[in-house]
Amino acid sequence: MSARDEHLATRQTAGLFDFSFMGSYEFHGTTELEPRQSRRLAEIEPGRIAYTLLLNDDGSVFNDATVWNMGDDRWWVFSGRPSDVLWFGGAVRDRSGEHAILALQGPQSGRILARLIGADAVRALRYFHFRQHDRMLIGRLGYSGELGYELIVPRADEAKLRALFSDVPTCSFPAANSLRIEAGYVLFDREIDGRANPRELGLERLAPGRKFEATRKLVGLEFEEGHASSELPAARVTSQCDSPTLKKGIALAFGPADVRPGDFVRADNDYLARVTALPFYDPERRRPRATPLV
Repeated sequence: MSARDEHLATRQTAGLFDFSFMGSYEFHGTTELEPRQSRRLAEIEPGRIAYTLLLNDDGSVFNDATVWNMGDDRWWVFSGRPSDVLWFGGAVRDRSGEHAILALQGPQSGRILARLIGADAVRALRYFHFRQHDRMLIGRLGYSGELGYELIVPRADEAKLRALFSDVPTCSFPAANSLRIEAGYVLFDREIDGRANPRELGLERLAPGRKFEATRKLVGLEFEEGHASSELPAARVTSQCDSPTLKKGIALAFGPADVRPGDFVRADNDYLARVTALPFYDPERRRPRATPLV
């Protein structure tokens, strides 16, 4: 399958993504973890997952991550780079590479998962919560903008798990990338460039109690025909794709802090683009929260 076909399969039915490259870290207690990320850990109950930001001392975002409260004052953190263990320092146990991390994404993912854990368990698992099933952790979340689950198993169990989903297309990073752009999700080394702060990324809600100044902001762009006038405000593209769902060229970009949806800007190489609200796809973000079995 092409990346476009993988993308559309995920939007229409389901796709399986291999995220085993991610960094995995284990903390005992919150003393070392709390100051290294932006969420209030006391508000995260056992069995819950929180999307969080890893912040530098100046408030810029080093990376994003998810924090899993495993109970008994034990926490797991997943980020997109195994090298982030160096940023955490000596307070963390590095679990990177010990597990296979497979993401089952798409509107039929709940029905497919029910074949493995049963319909009642699928119905009971809420968005940004997780449960244990034998040796597998199942978290309801994902990077596609669809209903989805992340399945975490010891490496020894990976082949068996993959065999259970042999009828689900295995999807590539280019498909994951175009899905996340449509969904307006940021990526390290792209939107998370080591300089942007939470407000500039539109993620200030993840850093409660802190204030940030914004000289720019992350916006969506839809490309137009022709070239832009040099008098238009400039926008620096961070990620772009030809959207299989919207059938147009779209991008994430940093523009001036005062631009609004509907404004025209001058993108890279003087391309004309129109600012649009994020996300491009499913503006109310209803699909990830949808009833998993209908």
